[in-house]
Amino acid sequence: MRRFVVGMVAGVAALDAAAQGSPAKPVHLLIGFPPGTAGDVLARIVRPRLAEMLGQPVIVENRAGASGSLAIERVAAAPADGHTLLIQTSSSTALPALHAKLPYDLQRDLAPVSLLAVGPYLLVVHPSVPVRGARELIALARAQPGKLNYGSSGAGSAPYLAGELFKSMAKIHVVEVSYKGGAESAVANASGEVDITFPSIPPALPLLNHGKLRALAVTGESRSPLMPALPTVNESGLPGYDRSGWYGVVAPAGVRKEILMRLHAVIGAIVNAADMKDVFNRQGLEPRSNSPGEFSALIQKEIAVNTRLIQATRAKLP
Repeated sequence: MRRFVVGMVAGVAALDAAAQGSPAKPVHLLIGFPPGTAGDVLARIVRPRLAEMLGQPVIVENRAGASGSLAIERVAAAPADGHTLLIQTSSSTALPALHAKLPYDLQRDLAPVSLLAVGPYLLVVHPSVPVRGARELIALARAQPGKLNYGSSGAGSAPYLAGELFKSMAKIHVVEVSYKGGAESAVANASGEVDITFPSIPPALPLLNHGKLRALAVTGESRSPLMPALPTVNESGLPGYDRSGWYGVVAPAGVRKEILMRLHAVIGAIVNAADMKDVFNRQGLEPRSNSPGEFSALIQKEIAVNTRLIQATRAKLP
């Protein structure tokens, strides 16, 4: 750990000088979901190195509620001094289309720092569904419109958006069935109550290994290092399909450029450290950093895509 910190601090020394005095007190790293969720686990993985490199304690604060909105609102209203940060998740980009009025604007009130990680989902079916790949599934759904169904965690959730994008691009009619969460959806899929789900990789592996589910493809732009033999949906029947979860760090809008760039350099050094790859991979994630501008463009793009999907399905939160 100490050798890592010394090496990385040397790489951001110039930015440290430019942002002299910041941070000057403990940094709060907020996550809008409960302990044990993917974003929370990721926050706790990066926290020790972030604290070492910033020279201040980093406190992970779970402010769960309203699909992550409570944490976003807290950070959007915080002083723009680099002492309050947020682990933003891809699910946040569905919220503007699901709520007529939010107490914040994702693009106006937050300053993207960098991505931390991306993680694809899986396209899986119950073994009773007579298909071995995405192409066969699409053909079956077209031959029997409305007969197949898929489980999701409700309107705007990651499985919901993955499913609706799949339906839209494949031009098929598959019925969505909502559950309280991903665990309930996975159990329903394993029991045969629903035909299809789009889970993240780690929680699905035990069910796959015991033959309770069959994986057809991964949903991201590239194959997963956890399951390198499994093709992408794009490769196996639906060109252009790309749906992954992502996690990144954002600050309140208005943070000084030198502070923003110091945070960006520190996050990039942590994410791109060689020994972090396996740590992230064990969570079903791939470490990935990008520039503040690239991260901002990703957020803007996903808000637009999710808005189109949600408006097309007339989805509403319960």
